[in-house]
Amino acid sequence: MLTKRIIPCLDVKNGKVVKGINFQNVKEVGNPVVLGGKYAQMGADELVFLDITATQEARDTAVNLIRDVAENVFIPFTIGGGIRSIGEIKRLLEAGADKVSINSAAVLNPALISEASRKFGSQCIVVAVDVKRIADKWKVFISGGTRETDLDAMKWIQKVEKLGAGEILLTSMDRDGTSSGFDIDLYKQVNEMVDIPVIASGGGGAKEHFLELFERTDVSGALAASIFHYGNLTIRQLKDFLDGNNVPVRKEVDR
Repeated sequence: MLTKRIIPCLDVKNGKVVKGINFQNVKEVGNPVVLGGKYAQMGADELVFLDITATQEARDTAVNLIRDVAENVFIPFTIGGGIRSIGEIKRLLEAGADKVSINSAAVLNPALISEASRKFGSQCIVVAVDVKRIADKWKVFISGGTRETDLDAMKWIQKVEKLGAGEILLTSMDRDGTSSGFDIDLYKQVNEMVDIPVIASGGGGAKEHFLELFERTDVSGALAASIFHYGNLTIRQLKDFLDGNNVPVRKEVDR
């Protein structure tokens, strides 16, 4: 059985890691390279760095940040935020990122998914999907969660897989930063529709939330931020708890 991945998320704004609630009320919590190195040492399986204002401000993701992370952090990491072209993806991968995450650009130009997957391999291409429940339907949001689209989330996720994405990073905006638990119904629906790995994001606030997620859905990993940034739970504690409850996790920590 494949091990379940625990993935800290580092939202980056102006070179600092920040965190908010429901994509708002953002506060600084630390240095991305320092925090990334700390989480790697504590046993994180991967890291995700998201430049959360890059799309809104129409600028490139900082290549220097990726180089710094690649030189100091020795586990796989994904970079996302403001990525709009094949050229940008190439630069980010060459700078040291293992994967790139595209969101707004994928919605505005779906062909980018298939072109990037063909050129760099689907294993490098993560499509991030930010969703919110609107009138009993899941709708896709872009531009850092600030812009609602007409896309039905379930149909969009199926299309993303067909276009060649290697992985889906699915965030429930309703649960983001709330520490109230993952939206199990959302992830169960998506797992039934796609065969590529799905990473769940939004709401992980206690070790029991992660256990419920892995016991009741087939997601391959869980993304979390607040619970790790504020020291509510360490990765070691979470993995020990999951392992004790028969959830397969990689236990190489404090390397």
